[in-house]
Amino acid sequence: MNLEEILYNSYSSWMDPSGPDSDVVLSSRVRLARNLEDVAFPSRMGDEGAQRVLRMVERAVEDLERDPQLGPVGMFRLDQLGNLDRQVLVEKHLISPNHAQQPRGRAVILRQDESLCIMVNEEDHLRIQSLTPGMQLDEAWRTAQAADDVLEGRLNYAFCQRRGYLTTCPTNVGTGLRGSVMVHLPGLTMVGQARQVFSALGKLGLAVRGLYGEGSEAHGNIFQISNQTSLGPSEEEILRNLKAVSAQVIAHERNARRALLSQTRLQLEDRVWRAYGILSHARVISSEEAIRLWSDVRLGVDLGIITDGISTEALNELLVATRPGFIQKVVGRELEPAGRDAERAALIRHRLRR
Repeated sequence: MNLEEILYNSYSSWMDPSGPDSDVVLSSRVRLARNLEDVAFPSRMGDEGAQRVLRMVERAVEDLERDPQLGPVGMFRLDQLGNLDRQVLVEKHLISPNHAQQPRGRAVILRQDESLCIMVNEEDHLRIQSLTPGMQLDEAWRTAQAADDVLEGRLNYAFCQRRGYLTTCPTNVGTGLRGSVMVHLPGLTMVGQARQVFSALGKLGLAVRGLYGEGSEAHGNIFQISNQTSLGPSEEEILRNLKAVSAQVIAHERNARRALLSQTRLQLEDRVWRAYGILSHARVISSEEAIRLWSDVRLGVDLGIITDGISTEALNELLVATRPGFIQKVVGRELEPAGRDAERAALIRHRLRR
């Protein structure tokens, strides 16, 4: 499998705009936390334990590779990748920022289409993740479960009949499942209802995080909604609850967009076209400004305000293409912030003209 193709390609399969409810839900993810029996958790195992886990997992990957539904896959050790390569993997939502920052004794397993990725020796020995476009939690669950079954056939998991799968963080004990949907909520933000909705989600046992998950900021009105606990309900119950609540968020967002169109259409159109104008002509633009303007343009496309051929797929791809690591990877060298801002502006102008 060719890792360079993944690193140089800003497109990932989760960006496909044909997924259900893709006007609001950018992607769905299911993550399973697993640890190996008789090996200390990653925070306590040291270098020798980490290398032991890598060797055991490397052998198990052979079974993944042979599975016709899961392959082709490849396993890559993070300490053999450069800083920019690891940063690009974070920007494509394939590994976590924490996984990238401490590469020693860590690895990632990737499927070529990026719909399956497994972090090795992150917070847990294994973090099995499946990413799908739009609202497709069930499809993500099937892929993650299939990979989990294959790995469990070769590896002995740390499991307790009473408590379920044992994990480093107590909130993951039980099923070890964390489902999440990445949503674009500009309407709720503009009408001032986002905070109220997020407060209600917290009372329903769901967490709202930023673009790159826990500890990250919600740039571009993009948020991740996920379950907070995994002990007690079954995997199906966790996902059913997340889907039901997400459906309500989608409805609220669409109502907010309709209200904006009916009550402040001129101002909304002005905001959308100003954003499009800046992105189409700017010579210097920061990543923060780019994603903020991206949010307005994406809203304009979804509402039919902009109809001149900008595809949603191309806009989704800009979420990765405009990030600092990817820009430097494509240019082939590390850049100062001013250089990145100029390259970013040129890239956006080029992509919007296509």
